[in-house]
Amino acid sequence: MRECVGRFAPTPSGRMHLGNVFAALIAWLSVRSQGGKMVLRMEDLDTQRTSAEFAETLRRDLTWLGLDWDEETPPQSQRTQVYDRYFDLLAQKGLLYPCYCTRSQLHSVNAPHLSDGTYVYAGTCRGLTPEQRKEKGDKFSWRVQVPERVICLTDMAQGDFSQDLAKQCGDFVVRRADGVYVYQLAVTVDDGEAGVTEVVRGVDLLASAPRQMYLQELFGFQAPAYGHVPLLVAPDGRRLSKRDKDMDLGQLQKQMRPERLLGILACTAGLMDRVEDISARELIPHFRWDGLGKDSICLRL
Repeated sequence: MRECVGRFAPTPSGRMHLGNVFAALIAWLSVRSQGGKMVLRMEDLDTQRTSAEFAETLRRDLTWLGLDWDEETPPQSQRTQVYDRYFDLLAQKGLLYPCYCTRSQLHSVNAPHLSDGTYVYAGTCRGLTPEQRKEKGDKFSWRVQVPERVICLTDMAQGDFSQDLAKQCGDFVVRRADGVYVYQLAVTVDDGEAGVTEVVRGVDLLASAPRQMYLQELFGFQAPAYGHVPLLVAPDGRRLSKRDKDMDLGQLQKQMRPERLLGILACTAGLMDRVEDISARELIPHFRWDGLGKDSICLRL
C-alpha cells in the first residue's frame, strides 16, 4: 500500500482568503488523519503576478494556522527544464501540434461551447499542412491531441464524475505562445514526480482532473485520489476572491486567534456540531469526508 502523500499548492499572488484556507485545511486533515506526508509547492508559473514575498507570507500564514508540511519542492518557475522533458515526450509520441487560434476566435459565438459557456476546442489547427503552418507565422501555442474517450473518477467529495475528452474539452494547450507551460502540464509533472497520492482542492478545478489523468497515463504516473471540496461563498453569493480581498487572512488574524478560525471552518465543513476553539492537531480525529457535502457553502463569521 502506498504512503499517503498530499500537497499544498498555493499561488503566491496575494494573501490567502478563507476559500484557500478551507481547501488547505481539508487537504491537511485528510493527509494527517492517514499518517501521511505533506508537500508544499509554490505554483508561480505566472511570474508577473507572483513574488517571493507573497510566497513567504503564505508560509507564515500556514504556520499560524498550524498546517505544517514535511517537504517543500522547488517552485514551478524553477522547473522549466523539467517540463521540457515531458513536453518532448509528448512530441515523441506524435501528440503535439501548433495552434494559431486567437483568444477571440476561441471564444467567438461560432465556436463550439458547452451549456455552461465553456468552449470546446474544435481541432481547427490539428490538420494544417506544413505549408499552411508556415503561412500563419511563428506565433503559436502547443496543443496535445486527446482521444475519443470518456475518463471517469470517483471524487472523495463530489462522487462519480466523468468527462468525454473529445466532446467536452478537445485538444488542450500545454505550452503558451510565449513559451510558458500551462497549469495542466506543470501540475501533472509536479504531482507525479513528488509521488503525490491525494489531490485536494476546490471544486472549480474538478473539470481539469480528467485532462491531468490523461497526461498522467502518457507520462507513466499513477493517478492520485481526488477530493474537490465545495467553494466558500460570501453571504451575497459571490465566490471569494483574492482580488476582492474577501475575508483576507491578514485582516482575520487581527480579529481572532487561529483556534477560533479553525473552529468556524470545522463547523462549516460538518466536522463539528458547533463552533469551538480548536487547533489543527486537535481536529485530526474529527476528520471525515462524508460530512462535507458537494454544494457551495455560505460562510458567516
